[in-house]
Amino acid sequence: MVSTFGSLQTAYSGLAAARAGLDVTGQNMANVGTTGYTRQRIVQTEVGAPAQTGFVRGTAALAGQGVSVDAIARLASSTLDTRVRFSAGAAAYADTRAAALDQLETGLHEPGADGLSAKLDGLWSAWSDLATHIDDPGSASALIGAATTVATALAAGSSAVDAQWSATRSALATQVGQLNDAAQQVADLNGAIRTAVASGGTANELLDQRDQLTERIATLTGAAVRDNGDGTVDVVIGGNPLVQGTTARGVTLDGPPTLGAMNTAAGTGKPTAPSLSWVGGSVGPVALDGGSIAGGLSLLAPANDTHTGGALAEASAAHDRVATELATRVNALHATGTTPSGTTGAAFFALAPGVPAARGLSVVPTDGSGLATRSATGQFDASVLTAIAGIGSGAGGPDATWATFVTGVGSASRTASSESTLTGLALTNARTQQQSSAGVDMDEENVSLLAYQHAYQGAARVLTAVDEMLDTIINRLGLVGRS
Repeated sequence: MVSTFGSLQTAYSGLAAARAGLDVTGQNMANVGTTGYTRQRIVQTEVGAPAQTGFVRGTAALAGQGVSVDAIARLASSTLDTRVRFSAGAAAYADTRAAALDQLETGLHEPGADGLSAKLDGLWSAWSDLATHIDDPGSASALIGAATTVATALAAGSSAVDAQWSATRSALATQVGQLNDAAQQVADLNGAIRTAVASGGTANELLDQRDQLTERIATLTGAAVRDNGDGTVDVVIGGNPLVQGTTARGVTLDGPPTLGAMNTAAGTGKPTAPSLSWVGGSVGPVALDGGSIAGGLSLLAPANDTHTGGALAEASAAHDRVATELATRVNALHATGTTPSGTTGAAFFALAPGVPAARGLSVVPTDGSGLATRSATGQFDASVLTAIAGIGSGAGGPDATWATFVTGVGSASRTASSESTLTGLALTNARTQQQSSAGVDMDEENVSLLAYQHAYQGAARVLTAVDEMLDTIINRLGLVGRS
C-alpha cells in the first residue's frame, strides 16, 4: 500500500519536471529575438530510493522516488563572455579612430580640384602667368584671386578640423555620462542578484541585463570583469575598480573644451589634453585599456614637435605650418621687388596676430599696384614673380609640407581602417562563438519541446495507472466472488 502511494509522488515529480521543462523551453522560444538573452535549461537530479530500516520480503530492491528540479541553469560561458568584452573594447577603439581619420581624410579633398594642392598649383601658375604678362591687369587680378582662394581654403580646412575636434570631445562627454550610468546600474544589479541568489531564487534575467551593461562598459573603456563568487562582479578599468560590489565610482572628463583652448591652456604655454579622472575617493587620472573613449582621447591629444600627436591637433598644426611657410617664403621674395608706386619691401601675405596662422592669413594687395612687378629703376621686372612661382616646386616649401601631411593622413587612415576591419572580424567571431553556446536555437528548442511533451504524457499515464491500481486496492479488494 505504501509503495503504491509512493508511486503517485514519483509520477507527480515527473509531471512537475516536464512542466518546468516546457515552461523554460517556452521562455527560450519567446525570447529568440531578444538582444542579450541567454538560453536556459532546467537542472534535474534523480531522487533515490528511501532508506530501508529492515529487510522486508519481496522489497529488497526499491526504485527511486522520481526526479527533482534543482535549478534553472543559464547556459552562459564566462570565458566566451570575457572574450566578447575584450574584443568589443578593441573594436570600439579601432572603429572610433578609423571613422575620425576617414572623416579627416575626406575633408582634405585630396587629390582633387577642391584640395589645397590644386589651389596652390593654381597660385604658382598665376605668379608664372603674371611674369609672362607682367603688364596685364587681368593677370594681376587673377593672381590676387588665386592667393585669396588659397587663404580661404586654409581657413576653411582649419575651421573644419576645429569643428571635428569639438564634436569628438562632445561625443566623449556623452559617452562618459553613459559610462557612469551603466556603472551605477551594474552596482544596483549586483545588489539585486546577490539577494536573489542568497534567497535561493533565480536571477537569470538580471544576469542578462548585467552582462549587457558590462559589455557596454567594456566597449566604452576596455574594462575587465571579476566574479566575486557571491553573485556580484567587480568592473575594473586600468587596474582600478569602477564598480566594486554594490558601489560604483564616477569618472569625469577634464580638460579644455576647444582645440584653441588646449593649445593655450591655463597660461602655461603648454597644451593640456582632455583626460578622464576619478570622482570621489582617491582622485587621479583614469587609465583606459581600450574602448571608444580611449580612441576619442587619442584623437584629442595635442600636437608635438615630431608630428606624432593627436590626429586632429596635428591636422590643425599642419594647416598653420603651410600658412606660415607660404607667407614667409612669398613675402621674403616679394619684399625684394618694387611696386609700381615705388614701394619696396612690401608684404604680399599678412598673418593676423592672436589667431591660428591658417585662419589669420590674408592677401595684402588689392590690385596690381601692390605687386612687386618693377625693378628699382621703375622698369618692368619679372624676376621676383618668376622666383615666387618657383616656390611650389622647391624643396621644403608649403607644397612639400602639405604633401607630407596628406600622405601621413592617408597612411594613418588606411592603417586604422585595416585595424578596424581586423578587430571587427575578431568581435564577430567572438560573438558567433558566444551565441553558439548561449543563443537560442529554434531547432534545438523544438526538439526539447517534443521531449518534455512526451515526458509529461508519459508521467501522466503512470499517474493514471497508479490511480487505477489504488482504486482497485481501495474500492475493489475483497469483493471478488461476492454476489
